[in-house]
Amino acid sequence: KTQGRMHAAVVNEAGKPPVYTDSFPPPPDSGEGEATGDGLVTVYVKAAALTHLTKARASGTHYSSSSRSGGSGGGGGGTALQPSVVGVDGVGRTSEGRRVFFMLPQPPHGAMAQVTRVPSSHLIDVPDDIDDVTAAAIANPGMSAWAALVERGQMKPGDVVLINGATGSAGRIAIQAAKHLGASKVIATGRDAVALETCKTLGADVVLPFDSNDTSAFERGVIREIESTGVNVVLDYLWGPSALAIIGAIAKATPPKQQDDVILPIRFVQVGTASGADILLPGAALRSSSIVMLGSGLKSVPLSCYLKAIRDTFAAYSVAKLQIPVRQVPLSQVTETWNAADSKERIVFVI
Repeated sequence: KTQGRMHAAVVNEAGKPPVYTDSFPPPPDSGEGEATGDGLVTVYVKAAALTHLTKARASGTHYSSSSRSGGSGGGGGGTALQPSVVGVDGVGRTSEGRRVFFMLPQPPHGAMAQVTRVPSSHLIDVPDDIDDVTAAAIANPGMSAWAALVERGQMKPGDVVLINGATGSAGRIAIQAAKHLGASKVIATGRDAVALETCKTLGADVVLPFDSNDTSAFERGVIREIESTGVNVVLDYLWGPSALAIIGAIAKATPPKQQDDVILPIRFVQVGTASGADILLPGAALRSSSIVMLGSGLKSVPLSCYLKAIRDTFAAYSVAKLQIPVRQVPLSQVTETWNAADSKERIVFVI
């Protein structure tokens, strides 16, 4: 336990990277029980991953960064308080010894500190077959993939799934999740042709590299796959030009004929914007296809569904042999690591 001060990654100004300190005030101890009268549990943190969500909320640029759902700095719900500890989730132990994954701690105490406080309903027990660092690394991309596939995409066994942005850590987990959930075919797309080839070892049946200098070739490849087997669900982690090309392909393709003249929807689930925040979408692309546009995020998926998605990820870890590249970094190196994250491996700060 801390004695008046603790090690933490603290943001003092929106838009600036956090700094490491060994003198941030810890939260009040929860005492003997699991939770205090305000429903908060003290968690002694062991590991916290560096994610796009963590970085965006720390800078105040994420769409959920508001006075209602948590502003810049602190990890969870509340007001935008500074200085604040960064981090939206992590793995630790409660005062009673439970090993838990937690999310959305109470500001100003985020996840990247020795101690934080978390609503008791935001805790998930970590299975014995997953170590602290792996649990911290896999929870966020697993949550994203399971919620997008099941909650928003309504994926069923036998569906064909296209994952745009499959080479990042989230996309690679999405390939494995789709296969685990019974996808008959997974089409992986992305900008890195070399990395795309490695997606085949994770379960991708088809890989389609996207070249911004020749978008028509990519579009033809997507059309070919749609007309061959159909596509039921698209998970889009990129947005930008590749997403626009996929939407165009859906509009132009003639999917396999369905019985009784039924037109099955293609559920396009927008998850991330690594290639750009905006696209210019022709209205004809919506009128001339069965595409159903959906988003998957903190304001479109209930928290209870996200928590279930994390439990499902943990349950599938050993059964599906889920793989995620991880790089452990001491919390003291948070400033120099903050903007150097490689999406192909998940950085996890150890505390």
